[in-house]
Amino acid sequence: MAEVLNGVYSDRLHKVTIVDCRYPYEFEGGHIRGAVNMYTRDAVNSLLETQTTAGKRHVLIFHCEFSSERGPRMYRHLRSQDRALNQDHYPKLNFPEVYLLHGGYKAFYESHGDLCDPDSYTPMLHLDHCADLRHFRVKSKTWTAGSEKVSSRRHRSRIFPSGLDL
Repeated sequence: MAEVLNGVYSDRLHKVTIVDCRYPYEFEGGHIRGAVNMYTRDAVNSLLETQTTAGKRHVLIFHCEFSSERGPRMYRHLRSQDRALNQDHYPKLNFPEVYLLHGGYKAFYESHGDLCDPDSYTPMLHLDHCADLRHFRVKSKTWTAGSEKVSSRRHRSRIFPSGLDL
């Protein structure tokens, strides 16, 4: 991820969007430089409305605090919506390259805090944000109401390792 941010792959990637799926108070307390905060399905759906340039690589990298719950859930949601949107054009997808940041923001911040704005980390369970957490958890239940039930089978996601194999 640090190499992506430092432009190591800029000759091969047209655009990279870092999708931070944490709650706004976590995002404001520190996020990866250039990331966008999208913690609802509607926000993630808006990515599908963006114009992609034919033949150009637009990579999405999802994450949350640990990349174990919210980030993977939004990753799977986007992939599902993208497949449904392009069902008549299989295997075409708007975003064929979607990754999940291994270890999430916490791990990235611990090794590359200098690439975060501001250079800080506010965990989801921070004591100063108990009311915020309750607010967003209640809201997230209404945002996911009526969504498909996820089976107990683990979903496999493409993990974005420390180095991007391009």
